[in-house]
Amino acid sequence: VQLQASGGGLVQAGGSLMLSCAVSIRTFSNYNMAWFRQAPGKEREFVSAINWSASTTYYAEAVKGRFTVSRNNVENTVDLLMNRLKPEDTAIYYCASGRAAWGPLSRHPNDYEYWGQGTQVTVSS
Repeated sequence: VQLQASGGGLVQAGGSLMLSCAVSIRTFSNYNMAWFRQAPGKEREFVSAINWSASTTYYAEAVKGRFTVSRNNVENTVDLLMNRLKPEDTAIYYCASGRAAWGPLSRHPNDYEYWGQGTQVTVSS
């Protein structure tokens, strides 16, 4: 299984970015997906998650109302639309796939088995 994240970059505060994660797994539609981020000197933190059927989404309080997660179970992709970006959103963003097929949606990194390489998001003030 491979996860390839893309779409990061440098943006001014208040701007937007769309991150995308392409997943090479035949049964993509069976697994929950999530985004985490890690800022310099900080621990990896949960950002957003979407369940296998896209019927349920979770967001961290810090991004609720600004970020939107979505998935395409035909193209095997999961996207994170980030609006009204803030300097504190600066981090490396990672996509991850759930451990168990049709499992409960989770905010905990231990419940995700495969991880992408990360994409850098930098928000300037």
